[in-house]
Amino acid sequence: MMNWPTTGMVVLAFWVTGCGYSTRRPFPEGIRTVHVEMAQSREFRRDLEFDLTEAIVKRIEMDTPYAIADAGDADTVLTCEILEVRTRGLADEFGTRRPREVASSVFIRLRWKDQRTGKTLLERPRFSFTTSYLPSVGETFRTGSIRAMDGLAEQIVEAMESSW
Repeated sequence: MMNWPTTGMVVLAFWVTGCGYSTRRPFPEGIRTVHVEMAQSREFRRDLEFDLTEAIVKRIEMDTPYAIADAGDADTVLTCEILEVRTRGLADEFGTRRPREVASSVFIRLRWKDQRTGKTLLERPRFSFTTSYLPSVGETFRTGSIRAMDGLAEQIVEAMESSW
């Protein structure tokens, strides 16, 4: 049986040195700033590129240790291109051909590059997110697309984390 001073020293040693675990998300170290370029779009729907860019910037500011910076000052640059948006009805209202629920899938191309070294940190040639909206309760494609851009932004930030 250990006496109190020895037990106290062991506890103090673990408290000071830690046990190797962290509650901090594992983002690559050495990066302080990110520039998010305005997303490009192959779609003819309005404002998708603005919504995606805004969602990514907000998510980076909220969930990462990185600051948003101008292109010339940033350590890294994140670029996205909206490749395609697909919508399809999931269920029709009873007795009509109007959709009760609609699914929207957004497909993008993503690249995160370190400007200092030229190294590509993350590249996804086809990255997607699917969500749904309910026209029967007044939701529109706009509702679904904003939800999809927020979901994409969350997944992009998760992809920016270091691998274990």
